[in-house]
Amino acid sequence: MPTVALGLGSNIRPQQHLQQALDALHARYGRLRTSGVFESEPVGFAGPNFLNMVVVLETAESLASLSRFLKDHEDRHGRVRHGPKASGRTVDIDILLYGELCGTYEDVELPRPEITENAFVLCPLAQVLGDTLLPGTTQRIGELWRLYDRAQRLWPVDFVWQE
Repeated sequence: MPTVALGLGSNIRPQQHLQQALDALHARYGRLRTSGVFESEPVGFAGPNFLNMVVVLETAESLASLSRFLKDHEDRHGRVRHGPKASGRTVDIDILLYGELCGTYEDVELPRPEITENAFVLCPLAQVLGDTLLPGTTQRIGELWRLYDRAQRLWPVDFVWQE
């Protein structure tokens, strides 16, 4: 079964929406590995800070089915898709990695480019998959984080997921 990494983020009632997303993922996929939760300023717009984390799971589910499930969850929890790309989110769940896939599949670009662009994606991903090679590269995710320009502010926050 492929290992899947998901990036979760929210800046509208973020504690509640992260909890709901984790509950839904656990109910569907079972065991989850989770990073710490990090707060960061919004990128590209003014608004409340985001809480972000990474979840790793294993599934035999197809990429298309996984993507549909995640979009359905976002929609059920108030995700607005017709507004500006850079805007507040009740919940945003991005597929960062799906096994070793590298390229565009089912309209999902893998690995997700934001991995190397945003501290709020790379830092939590390095926590849970630091020794993993980023598909399409010769670098481990933890090494990418060690080399990352730390100009983007990020700080850990207390968050306890109650399974």
